[in-house]
Amino acid sequence: TDPGPKGDTAGTGGKPATLSTGAVVKVPLFVQIGEVIKVDTRSGEYVSRVK
Repeated sequence: TDPGPKGDTAGTGGKPATLSTGAVVKVPLFVQIGEVIKVDTRSGEYVSRVK
């Protein structure tokens, strides 16, 4: 994912992230490249980071 715009906050909705499957999901700004995330397959929405 690209870094969010400067001054952007967590309340703005996030940034697009391209998954290894090719799907694009909107994720919060704190999610970094290489992190594993959980996605709701019914809605295609970000759920959480996986540790």
